[in-house]
Amino acid sequence: MKKILSVLLISLIVTVFIGFGSDVGIAKEKTYLLKMSTQLNESHPMVEGFKEWAKRVKERTKGRLTIEVYPSAQLGSDEDVIEQALVGVNVAVLTDGGRMANYVKEIGIIGMPYIADNYDEVRAITESPTFQSFFEELEKENGIKVLSFNWYDGARHFLTNKPVRTPEDLKGVRIRTPGAPVWSKSVEALGATPVAMSWPDTYNAVQIGAIDGCEAQHTASYGLRIYEVLKYINKTRHFQLANGIIVGTNWFNSLPDDIQTILVDECVAVGNENAALVAKVADDYESKMVERGMQVIEPDIDAFKRAAESAYDVLGYSELRDKIYGEIGKK
Repeated sequence: MKKILSVLLISLIVTVFIGFGSDVGIAKEKTYLLKMSTQLNESHPMVEGFKEWAKRVKERTKGRLTIEVYPSAQLGSDEDVIEQALVGVNVAVLTDGGRMANYVKEIGIIGMPYIADNYDEVRAITESPTFQSFFEELEKENGIKVLSFNWYDGARHFLTNKPVRTPEDLKGVRIRTPGAPVWSKSVEALGATPVAMSWPDTYNAVQIGAIDGCEAQHTASYGLRIYEVLKYINKTRHFQLANGIIVGTNWFNSLPDDIQTILVDECVAVGNENAALVAKVADDYESKMVERGMQVIEPDIDAFKRAAESAYDVLGYSELRDKIYGEIGKK
């Protein structure tokens, strides 16, 4: 009997030890959380892309990294969230070349007029050796890690109450634009008078006559119901709206290597796929705005491209553009 009891006791101890060891193993499997911030609203097609990115990352990391998506600036303005990222908070934010130019001036070239004619050219520029060196500088000198810069929100056009076919048609026309110099100087070079203000204020500003129009991509124009206060979609296609997703370098470096790889790979992959969705939605929105009374004008693009040259000279981007074009084979 004593022998049987001894065997049972040893078995129990072994079982407990194995169970304890298993619990310890589970406890060592650390989990991480990333909060993805954007000013875009819930219905925007890019927000759908962020959710798909979150889904894939969670699946591939087996739940070790979870991404929560916060649209409509729930976590604060882009500038506020960038500051949080810089001090190590577990946040990511959708940003653009204009904002990143505050840290590395040269990266602002991606927001210049007619730097690219379509999404494929946008990708080629951001994947060029020179542009990749800007990402390295952001990371090493500023503590900003770019996960990808291939998120696309379409081409921007001038929206007005008179048809615009040449830069001369914009003379004296007050156009709402973001406040970054890349944007305002470019709009000025294209013939208009830039007026910096927040996008949500644009609708009322047109109503009260504070501005005469705006320049924006269809996903923004339709969402703001701009067709209620403006008549013409002048398809200048002057900006190709490229965006990046960034996190703080300190937080990124705290992740295991395999999670870092998955986070970046899926951000790039979903960004590429989402661009096609944005293009389709933009076409749908244009049709809907036309149905609601707007008219589409096809301007003289060559005239606008010639006018844009002065912005490159003023902002000092001419040589950099030539260098990047040489790398990607664009004339």
